[in-house]
Amino acid sequence: MRKRHRFLKLFLAVLCLCIMGCVTMPKGFLKLSETSLEKRQLQMRQYDTTNEEQILTAIAGVLQDLGFTLDSSETKLGFVAASKKADATNGGQVAGAAVLDILAALSGSYSNAMANCDRSQVVKASIITRLGLDGKKITVRVTFQRIVWNMDNQISKVESINDPKIYQKFYDGLSKAIFLEAQKI
Repeated sequence: MRKRHRFLKLFLAVLCLCIMGCVTMPKGFLKLSETSLEKRQLQMRQYDTTNEEQILTAIAGVLQDLGFTLDSSETKLGFVAASKKADATNGGQVAGAAVLDILAALSGSYSNAMANCDRSQVVKASIITRLGLDGKKITVRVTFQRIVWNMDNQISKVESINDPKIYQKFYDGLSKAIFLEAQKI
């Protein structure tokens, strides 16, 4: 009985290995998307300084000025994470859901389209800094994401934010803060 049990385990392990050996990588699996360079240019800036602590202090100030709460930071790693809560209600989405619910009620069926409307969101910012390869500049990379909850308090969206205006606002504030920090103002 014991040999049979061991043989069955061995057989299943060999079968799994054989099946996994038949799987191939999809074509273009490791190929970067066509928009990855644009996203990287949107998310990254370099500053002519080697004072990473000064940059991180400026980043924290800018995030707070933009209404974010600092969630965590690790100065030695050059990492800052922040978030802020915001309303996600969209008037057009609510009106459309109300019309669908009314039409469903008139036809004698039940619809709860209003429950799928966006209610609230949390916007998250993640920032990484690192000394450039030349040792003379610091590179800053920021990404913004959002998590949206619907009226039923379920997560309805998790997505990256790629609006250039948001990144421009952050980097404009950061450039000013770095300048003021350098001038001791």
